Parts: sequence; structure tokens; C-alpha cells
Amino acid sequence: MKEILSGNEAIARGAWEAGVLWASAYPGTPSTEILEAVGALYQDDIHAQWSPNEKTALEAAVGASLGGVRALACMKHVGVNVAADPLFTASYTGVNGGLVLVTADDPNLHSSQNEQDNRNYAKFAKVPMVEPADSQEAKDFLKAAFEISERFDTPVLLRSTTRISHSKSLVELGERQELPRPTELERDIAKNVMLPAYARPKHPKIEQRLADLKAYGKDCPLNRVEMGDRSIGIITSGIAYQYAKDALPGASFLKLGLVYPLPDDLVREFASQVDQVVVIEELDPFLEEQVRLLGIDVAHGKDWFPIIGELSPDLVAERLTGQAVERRPAADGLPIRPPVMCPGCSHRGVFTILRKLKVYVSGDIGCYTLGALPPFQAMHACLCMGGSITMAEGLSRAVADDSDRKNQVVAVIGDSTFFHSGVTGLMDLIWNQGSSVVMIQDNRITAMTGGQVTPGIGKNLMGQDAPVIDIETLVKALGVAEENVRVVNAYDLDQVETVLKEELAKPEPSVVLTKEPCVLQYRVKAPALTVDADACTACGVCLRTSCIALGMVGEGDDEHVEIDPNFCTGCTVCAQVCKFDAIRS
Repeated sequence: MKEILSGNEAIARGAWEAGVLWASAYPGTPSTEILEAVGALYQDDIHAQWSPNEKTALEAAVGASLGGVRALACMKHVGVNVAADPLFTASYTGVNGGLVLVTADDPNLHSSQNEQDNRNYAKFAKVPMVEPADSQEAKDFLKAAFEISERFDTPVLLRSTTRISHSKSLVELGERQELPRPTELERDIAKNVMLPAYARPKHPKIEQRLADLKAYGKDCPLNRVEMGDRSIGIITSGIAYQYAKDALPGASFLKLGLVYPLPDDLVREFASQVDQVVVIEELDPFLEEQVRLLGIDVAHGKDWFPIIGELSPDLVAERLTGQAVERRPAADGLPIRPPVMCPGCSHRGVFTILRKLKVYVSGDIGCYTLGALPPFQAMHACLCMGGSITMAEGLSRAVADDSDRKNQVVAVIGDSTFFHSGVTGLMDLIWNQGSSVVMIQDNRITAMTGGQVTPGIGKNLMGQDAPVIDIETLVKALGVAEENVRVVNAYDLDQVETVLKEELAKPEPSVVLTKEPCVLQYRVKAPALTVDADACTACGVCLRTSCIALGMVGEGDDEHVEIDPNFCTGCTVCAQVCKFDAIRS
């Protein structure tokens, strides 16, 4: 039986077929749909859970693996940064049941804050990495990764990229491998407790494991030699293979599925049979450097293919054939669609006031990051998940005089991001007696990645009732004084402004909490507002709320704002900023 699946759906299917019993993740594009598919389709056989962050997701999966069952953890590339601590030590402990960590990289930064190449994590942690080139391989390679994990007593990284994660292709489906569950937990202190005395002997074993994996790679079915025209031999992997195969179908290829450790003997054998070697890969020269270290002359690599951004079929074809590819221009009249907050988004009123107050805003990762863009331009720093609070702590101590509001700092963070890694940042701020105002915008969902549940809404991934982690109670328990924890209505601009001013004047930490739900996920909609054209002066102040329901119509004396009732949710933010009472319910 065959189905058309995305790479993410195929990975989920592969987990089911491989007999996985545990799957955990934190949502992040382009990896999100893996666990969503596991939870939706396979929850009868696989326990699936969103974890508060990637570190806890991997640690829980390591625990399941040490318990003797196959376990999967999934995250986007920057999530592996968060999970790096347990990953590196899990390389030492090894596994009992197979353990696979999926890293979904994002070349070209479609939805990420950086473009890191996570193949480097395999080398750094000294663990094998497999990389599929289509959905069929995404399923098959995941199953193979579990076999490798158990055969070599190691975690295995499976690397996807945005194009593999979201592209769809035909997949041959298989049956589930039913594996026995252990009846008791194995106690092996020397293997699983990484005290120095137990960890020190592990390092030589890891080096031997890499040597064994190199030898295994020569005949590994994930690596494939396709001999054709011997004038050019292309070494490649992942989506780059598809582009190169399309451009030069008759060339000779060494297609690597096990991209680390590099199978030295196979690479040497392939290179000896072709006139010149070309290495094609996205981002870092990860393969190219290893090939060159073998003493093999690489005719072309990063001199032809950029180290920045995604490759494309056209670019690869131009480099390999020497012929320019004719590109069709975009059709005339296509609308420009810059990223904007949804109509009625609760973040809109907050950033309207933050801009008005002219404070320095330390931001975080979420829909509200759009507050950095015009017309708001009211977010001035954004580093990583949870970094808003601790950056605000440092920023607030950097300027000698904070009597001017432009030198006062407000940290803005969402509920899911606060649960992810903002809690420890707030703890740092409180413990070290900082005085920043932290705005936690609780919209009851992980909105940016598609509406996944959080610890604060009373449900888990599998739809079961779960305890509610109440943010207001939590921040008080951490030590924020009760009088400094303020709950405001994000749509009441006067209230937001008044409370922010009051909290900015205090010399100790404050938390301002909004609790308005995501309008997109919870389908929040009141009657649409209307504009009195005679009262509207076309001043454009309401347009600065950046709502796509608003637009200017007419010319000259007849120019005025119009509200599209199909988009308007009746949030009233535009009406509150209008000085002429021209916008009415």
C-alpha cells in the first residue's frame, strides 16, 4: 500500500513501523508535524507528548530508552542547542532501547532566527547521523536509525531540512514491528551514571564506535553508489541529491544516507573511479572538508555552491551544466504579503502602548516578535527562546540613568515560551534583585507553530485532561511580590498603559500578565466595527495598529479609512487610538 506523505508524516509513520513506544518533542517549524502526526494517528501504540522544552523532551526520551523501549525525540535545529546537554552525555551512556533524535534544519531561515547546520552536532557529540532525500527515505531511514542505535549502543541523529520536512512524495507503507516491553528496569550504574570514574572509560569506547561505524558505512544500505558518466563524480546527500540528479541524471553519484561518520573507504573507492569529484551540500562544507581530509582533490564544492541559504534546482543546474536556467518572472499584480499579526490579535494593543511609551523592549520568540517590524518597531532585541527576561536584566543595569523612559526595559514573552525557558530567566531576575517589567502574553496556545497545547490550558497532546500550570500562581511562588503581579486586558489600552507606567516606577521585579486567547485558534470574533466616513480625517493613526482589516479608500476630501468586515474581529484597538471617534461598534 502506498500513500503520499510529507517528510514529517513519513517520519511519524516510520516511528510506528519501527515499534516506537515513546515520542516527545517541543513544537518548532519545520519539525512540528512529526509529533502531531504521531499523536493523531498512532496514539494507540505510541505515547506522544509535547514537553515544556527540547531539553526535557530529549531527557524523557533518554529515560524511555534506558527503560528498554524505542524512543523518539523531535525538534527544529535551534532546539538541539537547548537539548545539547543531555545529547552529549547520552552519547556516553548509550542506549537500551533505540534512541533517535530528529533535527529539522531550516536553510534560508524560513521561520528561524539562525541558519545553523546541525550536521556539526553529529561530529561534536560523536554520534552517527542519517539524512534522507525524500519521504520514502524519511520513513525507511528512521527505521534504520533505530537498528543502528541498538547495534552500536548510541543515540542517532536524523537530519531533515525544510524541503524534506514539508515536501510530499509517494511512500510504500509497512507493518508495525511489535517489540517486547521489558518487565523490569535494568540497573547498570557503570553504564548509566556519568560520574567521572564511569564516564572516563566511555570515551575510548566512543572513538572505537566511530571507527566501527566508518567500517559499517562502506556497505551500509543507506549509502548508495550510482555509476554513470565517470567524467564527473558527485558526492551529495539529502535534498541536494534530488537537485543534482535532476540536473545531471547521467553522472556518477555517491549518495550518502549515513552522513556521519563519513565512510572513508567508500569515498576513496568512489573518487578513484571518476575523473573529478564535486561535492554538493547546503550550508557548511561538512562533507567537503571530510573528503579533502582524506587527501582527495575536490574539483568544486563551496566555490560553486553557496555556504548561505538554500540550494535550488536552478542554481545546481547552472553550476553543473554551465548553462543559465531561464526563470519565469512572478505574475504581475500579485499582492505583497508581509508578515503581520492576525486581525484581533491580543499582541496588537500591547505593542501599540509599548511604542507609545518609548520603552526599550527585550523580545522573545513567538508571534509577538512581529512587534519589531513596521509600523510598530517596538521590539529592540530578540535572541532566543526565553532570552527576553535575562537580556532585560542585563540591559536594565547597563545604562547609568534610567529616569528617561527610553532607557527603561520591558521584557515581552509568550506563555509557551515562558514555560519553555522563561521560568529560569525570571528566577534569575528575582534572585539577583533586578527591576525589569516582564510582560507575559498568555494567549492560551503555542500560536506561532500552529496552535499546539501548553502546560497552561489543561489538556495534553493526546487530548487528555491535564493539570493546569497557572502562570499567575507560578510567578508569585518564584518570589514576585503579589502587588507586583498585575493582570490586564490586552485590548484595554488605557489599562495597559496605566499599569505599565505604575510597574516601571517600581524598583523591584514586576510581571504584567495578559490572558486573552489567540483569536485564530479560539475563533474569537465580535461584531465588526464600522467607520463614519464624515468623521474620519484620514490621519492614518489607526493604520499604525497594523491590522489588515483597515485600509484607506477614496481620494482628496473623500479619503477615509474603511474596515473590511470579513477580517475585523471587533477587538476595538483601532477605535481606541482614533482621536475623532470615527470608528464605532
